[in-house]
Amino acid sequence: MITIRTFASRAVLGGLAATLMAGTALAQASQCGRKGGDLTFALEARVPGLDQHASNSSATRNVSMNMFETLVTRDEKMNPVLELAESMDQSADGLTYTFKLRQGITFHNGKTMTSADVAASFQRYSKIGVDRSILEPVEKWETPDANTFVLRLKEARPTFIEQLSAFTVPVVIIPAENAEAAAQQLPIVGTGPFQLEEFKPDSHVKLKRFAGYKPDTRHTTISGFGGNKEACVDTVTFRMMTEPAARTAALEVGEIHGVEDVPVASQKRLAGNKDIKLSRLELFTMNVAYPNASFPPTDNPKVRQAILAAMDFEEIMEAASDGQYKLNKGFQFPGMNYYSEAGAENLNQKNKEKAKKLLAEAGYKGEKVTLLTNREFPYMYNTSLVMAEQLKAAGINAELLVLDWPAALQKSIKETEGWNFFYTGWITVIALGGPQTMRQMAAPSFVWKPKEPDAEFQAAFQVLSSGKTLDERKAAFAKAQARALDQVMAIPFGAMPKTQAVRANVEGFKSYYIPRMSGVWIKG
Repeated sequence: MITIRTFASRAVLGGLAATLMAGTALAQASQCGRKGGDLTFALEARVPGLDQHASNSSATRNVSMNMFETLVTRDEKMNPVLELAESMDQSADGLTYTFKLRQGITFHNGKTMTSADVAASFQRYSKIGVDRSILEPVEKWETPDANTFVLRLKEARPTFIEQLSAFTVPVVIIPAENAEAAAQQLPIVGTGPFQLEEFKPDSHVKLKRFAGYKPDTRHTTISGFGGNKEACVDTVTFRMMTEPAARTAALEVGEIHGVEDVPVASQKRLAGNKDIKLSRLELFTMNVAYPNASFPPTDNPKVRQAILAAMDFEEIMEAASDGQYKLNKGFQFPGMNYYSEAGAENLNQKNKEKAKKLLAEAGYKGEKVTLLTNREFPYMYNTSLVMAEQLKAAGINAELLVLDWPAALQKSIKETEGWNFFYTGWITVIALGGPQTMRQMAAPSFVWKPKEPDAEFQAAFQVLSSGKTLDERKAAFAKAQARALDQVMAIPFGAMPKTQAVRANVEGFKSYYIPRMSGVWIKG
């Protein structure tokens, strides 16, 4: 067997090895300057559910990842890091991964976690997990004893741990007795530092400190979704406040302690308020729309290409972001390992004549193109509004279908009729790197659902997943991106920042891809 450190140095887990070697010290003194109190944090969208296996919504992740944990996750710099696993060995042929579990981990119901729970969690995910293609290369799993979980692959995949540690829709560990729960009917019982106290749809989710939580003493602080976590406050209430002005006003008067999003119109005012602390992530969201390739007329690639040709991305992004945006040339941000401009000639064409020519070639006869959107995320709604007008100018019969965010999301995932384009933001999808980004469109996919998978894209994705060298995988990413943009499998309009805020008496809050409540405390 090859230990995690040896394997990491020669493949994709250099960050994991470094993190583990640096994190062997015992936990330091409490990270909490004060314990106790009730913290209220405002979310910008309604939470569609807390079943982390069955939802790719950021609103779900914002809450659930404070309660659930995984075998492996990502650290602050997006490197894979062990979480519920004490160690991981990989066999010399790359086919077997053996995880030893951390001892003394208990679920919120008091039950001790064993390998049987891990196996049951993987079994449920393989059936109903939104991103279950992560497990496609797995032949089987085994539990030789209560503290050991073994994954055996059909073929070596150098990016497998990259995939398994992804947290867009993570394989969180749940008690085995809950593994038969249907999607969105999962009892919310995890191993994290907070546990569920109350969930009122359309209103709030309240968490409380889990007294039986066992911190990861290999680390001194939280890092990404891993590290040493500690619940400082007694409770956290996530309020669903979909109106931006209401969220901002509540923060200013001290009704709430923090917000996940500060609208552009309020940022300057809040920056001058000594009672409020702002923090900003420059490249947070990629504004994305993707088509329904199973429903006419967007089942016709020439119609999709005509739609893409007609659009002015600058006009769309100006409306979506109040001017705070950067156009992008693909599905990764500049400076990232897999960044490529392959296929970028298809973006921001602003060519209505080309669009009309493609529509004629497609035999388009004015069929309705339904744009599935929501008002809870203003940037998505504004994107759909501007796109509709641009399509109409090119002779396309576009109209909006406006639902609340949970309903729109579920329709896009579960239904292949009644809509042609869906609007979303790729956040963790982009941050997790090239293979995870392209996974959104690889069969089986919850994004790209054509009647038949695209053979050229699938071939490139296979190399992206299994290529032995980074250069080989980067070349495959470029091919996959070029094909995705040519076939209009998804449209990356541009990148937007995220500005978050907390009251001045809140300490320990660090902006990240979700609001992490570990290590956050309220000054007395």
